[in-house]
Amino acid sequence: MEPGRPRITYITAGAGGMYCGSCIRDNALVGELNEMGWDVTLLPLYTPIRTDEEDRSVDHVLFGGINVFLQQKIPLFRHLPGFFDRWLDNPKFIRRVASGNMTVDASHLGAMTLSMVKGEDGYQKREVKKLVRWLKEVAKPDILCLTNLLVGGSIPALKRELGIPVYVTLQGDDVFLDELVEPWQSQVLTAMKSLATQVDGFITFSEFYRDRMVDLLDIDPAKFRITPLGIDTSDFDSVAQSRKAKEPGKNLGYFARICPEKGFDLIVSAFLKLAEQDNDWRLSAGGWLSAKDEEFFEVQKQRIFDAHLEDRFVYYGSPDHEGKLNFFGSVDLFCVPARFVEPKGLYILEAMACGIPVVAPDRGAFPELIAQSGGGLLFESESVEDLVEKLQDVEPAAGDMGREWVVENGSRRAMAQATAKIFEA
Repeated sequence: MEPGRPRITYITAGAGGMYCGSCIRDNALVGELNEMGWDVTLLPLYTPIRTDEEDRSVDHVLFGGINVFLQQKIPLFRHLPGFFDRWLDNPKFIRRVASGNMTVDASHLGAMTLSMVKGEDGYQKREVKKLVRWLKEVAKPDILCLTNLLVGGSIPALKRELGIPVYVTLQGDDVFLDELVEPWQSQVLTAMKSLATQVDGFITFSEFYRDRMVDLLDIDPAKFRITPLGIDTSDFDSVAQSRKAKEPGKNLGYFARICPEKGFDLIVSAFLKLAEQDNDWRLSAGGWLSAKDEEFFEVQKQRIFDAHLEDRFVYYGSPDHEGKLNFFGSVDLFCVPARFVEPKGLYILEAMACGIPVVAPDRGAFPELIAQSGGGLLFESESVEDLVEKLQDVEPAAGDMGREWVVENGSRRAMAQATAKIFEA
């Protein structure tokens, strides 16, 4: 740590056994800040994080997901002795439980979400005390940064007990809120608006998402800072280099969670239409498949099989980093036609870092990304016909433009430098 720089604790939220875009982004940011000479601790809540790069988080979990759930459902667990508590929050135990194909459905988590955002007034108030104590005794931060406001129920206690600035990165709170059912959705939103008044500043990755969260949470726009979203572009150099020796092809790639929200059925529909017109079209897909979406995936595969195109479809599963590079090395065009309003879209940056032309929905973070980079085309969201047209129209040269832009503007270093300026201020 360089003299005079504040000590930072960045609180992220694990997603069980799933590769999570927010975890990957938070992990990359903390790793780069530490390489730049900052002292940043990455602390997981709920579960250990899962990332396809080196895990930069501490081997300690607060607000352990199993413990939080049991405290919500069974009053006895709100008063357990410390040794039992520590066993439930043991990262190895949580990993073992989370390694199965767990289903996390926001529509069923309304009561627990409300309790969590209530902090000291919720059923998990002892977890708030544990977090405050750990930060005071172990991390001793000068600044706190939270991965989203949904984990911010502890903010009033943290501000009172630590007396330090608290920043929040907004990167998907609205997506989770949209899935909650009433009366929980309105109550959680009201609690989040109250929490937002106690936050010293907010970080987002696009003007679009800043404006969306200003309206949703009634936040003063002056509290926002925009930083670029970033990835380690050097990871994809080998793929980009190998593409230069390839002739442009028609292998369409999708790499994201396999679910309706990300529009996997839309990419299948587009592939079926393209394959009717041209025998060269193929589809490659990769990404996490949860238990709740297995039936959906089987229906989409059956559509492909019914069209006798099974030999032109490959599913890579949820691969590690090397497997992801193999996936990107096999595709010629990239699209994740997400139905929801995407606040990040890390997968777009990864595809562009490989020099792959992209086609993206005309909403969320994508219009700014495509306008700035020139790395592809936008299609009318949820229109299969327009998606097919744009996939046929996108030029290979867009891949080169996207690659050049990401290396310059979408790197981990660019993201970390912009975030460092916020912390310095």
